[in-house]
Amino acid sequence: MRVRNRPGAAEYMAKYPQYVVEGPEKWQGKWQERFGNNHPIHIEIGSGKGRFIYEMAKAHPEINYIGIDMQLSILSIALDKLVAEPLPNLQLLRVDGEALTEYFAENEVDLIYLNFSDPWPKKKHEKRRLTYKNFLATDEIILKPNGEIHFKTDNQGLFEYSLSSFSKYGMIIERVWLDLHNSEFEGNIMTEYEEKFSRRGQRIYRVEARFVAK
Repeated sequence: MRVRNRPGAAEYMAKYPQYVVEGPEKWQGKWQERFGNNHPIHIEIGSGKGRFIYEMAKAHPEINYIGIDMQLSILSIALDKLVAEPLPNLQLLRVDGEALTEYFAENEVDLIYLNFSDPWPKKKHEKRRLTYKNFLATDEIILKPNGEIHFKTDNQGLFEYSLSSFSKYGMIIERVWLDLHNSEFEGNIMTEYEEKFSRRGQRIYRVEARFVAK
């Protein structure tokens, strides 16, 4: 998700170190200590404006959530939500999703959300897709045994690619929704993109895939 540069975003975020984690590598293996409890940890890679991760944290106080995004301006919009209505179980990280092992220890995370990731439709850009095997290998390291990825998209091509990628990697496809908003799925929390696309009548795809403990 691209937004215009937000003047003063860096200074604004620096004012709230209790929400925006500075030097996140120092919390590797200690995230439950950061939250002050032993609750499960769920992360969203590419959290954008933060609607999904914020509403999830609000609905599930028994889970610790971490929203991850590289874009400064967009992450500052996610911070707006926390400043307006603080939640003790949500933290924000401005880090690269390719380097998650620098910030999370082995088996530290319980679940990963990938919502409306960039499809990178050209074949030459396959390695940039967040469901490419190299990303899955990183995810497997930080996730607990049998950890899951929950993936949503409006892009049929990316969805089909991801199902294949999960399967080739040896993951178990637990559940699949080919039209999420016209299904019996309960408790769905929409992202900003999801709301926009669904208003256009576009189908939303969802899958829950699980790594197999080795």
